[in-house]
This record gives sequence, structure tokens and C-alpha cells, in this order.
Amino acid sequence: MNMTNYLTTYRIGDHVDIRANGAIHKGMPYKYYHGRTGVVWNVTPRAVGVVVNKQVKGKILPKRIHVRIEHVKKSRCREAFVKRARDNSAIALENKKSGTKKPVLKREHQAPRPGYILKKKKFDDIIDISPAPYVEVA
Repeated sequence: MNMTNYLTTYRIGDHVDIRANGAIHKGMPYKYYHGRTGVVWNVTPRAVGVVVNKQVKGKILPKRIHVRIEHVKKSRCREAFVKRARDNSAIALENKKSGTKKPVLKREHQAPRPGYILKKKKFDDIIDISPAPYVEVA
């Protein structure tokens, strides 16, 4: 374990990823929560309380669990949103000062990659893989 895991400051409202560390058994979350992202609702000296959504039959229930610091890390899920919100507020302030209307930033979807034709130098390089014929052994 690195010391950065222990020295990271968690605040109420932070988004964290739950990833169980097998080297430390104490305070380990149940296996369902491994890989989930939740919001911190409580901070204690050695653990954090995390609200995680869990689907039970047809309902999604918010579950409150306590997990030791060793089994969580700060999530990067909101970085793009926070950056976009900061840039939009700067654009809005600039629009207010200048009186012009510059459009705000919206999330852009990733465009499909352009197609291309793969060129081979020799025809011998291409290998056709097919299953072997079934032969019944008597």
C-alpha cells in the first residue's frame, strides 16, 4: 500500500470508486460493490461511508456502506463535467461583460472513425483459417 492511499482527503459529496484490495481484509466491501462508483456521505478516521445504487429486482435502492480507506479511490467520473461547467461560467461572464452571445459548450459525442482500405504487399501473407473437417473414428 502506498502512503497516498492513507493521506488522501475525502470530503462529503466526493465521488469515489470502490475497488477491494485483497492484501487488506479489514473493512473490505462485499463483492457486489467492487468496481462501483458512489458518493461519500460520511467520513470517519479510518473509513468513509459511501452511497451506492444497487438494483434489487425492479427497483434501484441507494445503499449506505462503510468502506475502509484502502478499498476506495477518488473517481475521475466528473472531471469532464466540472471542466465544462467552469468553462461555461467563464463564457457566460464574458457574454455579460461584452454584451455578445457566444454559445456555451455542450458535450460532444465521439464521431465514428473514418474508414480505410487495408493494402497487403503479398497475397501469400493472408491466411485463411477454417475449422478442420469432422472425421468419425470407428
